Amino acid sequence: MKGILIVDDDLETWRNVQSIIEKSPYMDFPIRKEKTANKGLEVIKEKKPAFLLMELSLFDMDGIEFGKKAKEIHPELHVIVITHLQMFKTVLACINSGFSAYLQKPITNGELVQTLDRLHTGRLLHSVPYLETKEKPPVGEMETDLGNPIQTAIKYIHLNYQKPIQLKEVADLVYLSSSYFSRLFKEETGLNFVEYLTNYRIEKAKYLLKITTMPIETIANLTGFASSAYFATSFKRKEGQTPKEYRNMITFAETTN
Repeated sequence: MKGILIVDDDLETWRNVQSIIEKSPYMDFPIRKEKTANKGLEVIKEKKPAFLLMELSLFDMDGIEFGKKAKEIHPELHVIVITHLQMFKTVLACINSGFSAYLQKPITNGELVQTLDRLHTGRLLHSVPYLETKEKPPVGEMETDLGNPIQTAIKYIHLNYQKPIQLKEVADLVYLSSSYFSRLFKEETGLNFVEYLTNYRIEKAKYLLKITTMPIETIANLTGFASSAYFATSFKRKEGQTPKEYRNMITFAETTN
């Protein structure tokens, strides 16, 4: 069903978003605006809008919890977060909750319309190769399986890729010498330790390039790269294009198909 619901108590965002929509191909979509999550849930039950544009900082309910409840009521709803927040755990929590996009304030015309375009055509990618979007940030110490040291190492990478990780650190975790761990890792994965770690970080970065409008420098930092320059070099070496070129390609493909 057509319809856009905005839930945010920031009047400036309301007006900006409404102005963008009224000048876009979605001008005929009815727009409802609410300040609270509870009022928003009532509208979703009654009207079943196509899009929910929401702030995470709501005074009557946690924004992520609100988005989850909204999708329970209306599973086909596209939840688009529009917020100032950009902490890694917040972005990851939104991805894990099945939200469709994560945009940062102040929102621009192109960002919002491109996001609506790709969601409206149903072509947003929800998964990528060996990207485990349901994984949770590590809590306390992870369990070490010394009978499967490489699988333990891979799990450690998946849980900590956003932090600096050294080969010796992971080898020590599984009680192996660095040289033996390095040989064993290459035998079991087909990649050396640094290659695997870099590739995994790039796959995570690709997903953030698709689902958010965060600056490339921020994405580099969130996915564990020491600098945006190193991120760009590593990304181009693997993908054959820069992160910016990749984002532009994805945006063009999803808005023209």
